[in-house]
Amino acid sequence: MVEQASAWVESPLQMLCAVEAHHAGLLGPETVVVPRAGLRPLKATRRELRSLGLPDGLVLAEPRDRMPRRVQAVGDAFSGKVQLRWLTSRPGHIVIVDDGLATLRLLELLAAGPFRPLLRARARPTGPRSALGLAAALRLRLSKVSVFTALTVDEQLAADVRRAGVDLVHHEFAWLRAQPPSSQGPAERTVVLGTSLVRNGLVHRERYLRWLTDLAAREPLAYYPHRREDPVDVALIRERPGITVHDAGVPAELTLRGLDAGQRVLSLPSTAITSLRVLLSPRGVAVEPVDVPDDWWTSRAAPALRSHLTGVSG
Repeated sequence: MVEQASAWVESPLQMLCAVEAHHAGLLGPETVVVPRAGLRPLKATRRELRSLGLPDGLVLAEPRDRMPRRVQAVGDAFSGKVQLRWLTSRPGHIVIVDDGLATLRLLELLAAGPFRPLLRARARPTGPRSALGLAAALRLRLSKVSVFTALTVDEQLAADVRRAGVDLVHHEFAWLRAQPPSSQGPAERTVVLGTSLVRNGLVHRERYLRWLTDLAAREPLAYYPHRREDPVDVALIRERPGITVHDAGVPAELTLRGLDAGQRVLSLPSTAITSLRVLLSPRGVAVEPVDVPDDWWTSRAAPALRSHLTGVSG
């Protein structure tokens, strides 16, 4: 009897990448993808993915409050619940799928050695949380680990990760690229991806809103909010003349596949830039990163973080 692999996902991108990991053969012939309950974007993404031709052997399960007792694939390696599950079960082969910027943070920690706790970049951990992060890092050292990512990874970092015994697997959304666009894209020439930088306190709200207003004064915009964007900010953006807000709730990689040659996507620093270039460049769609002016950043955006974000958006 073939053992069914399980993937625990907590974001739309994680869900999409779990499907891609199964399609790439990293999880075996049968995989059940279990979404965390209570997250509307996950419900919308699950519905959109189900409308496509899912890979053979893959099941998108009903959302659950708790992750499976034995989980092979996860996206958030910094989650305390995920790390505790690794320590209290025998996961065997662990596959970590893309989770945006956190994926690069994870690779840097894995490359740095076994005694670097797996903690988020801006976390202020307690003693017990640091101990759990350290134990999780040591557990990964004793397991077979694959990191499945579409991000561009620096050659030196990639070499260091592989030297640490981690299998770094690059992908280009092979399954998704083979699917027909499920819906027509927006009519506007310019599409702007929303950002979480404002809500995270890294970019000044008024400067970001002024930029959008000035851009919309020159041409109509289609705006796709970030899933963690403040609803109050989204409401303010919706009121701006020339801006049409699309409440898609699913990853841009899914919703923007129908864009045509001559259209363009603008985005502040985001890992979505890399994946959208993979998906849209063959269609003649430009995906353009927007440099954040110095006076947009708040005091919470340390120079190292600014540099990291700029490097990601390339």
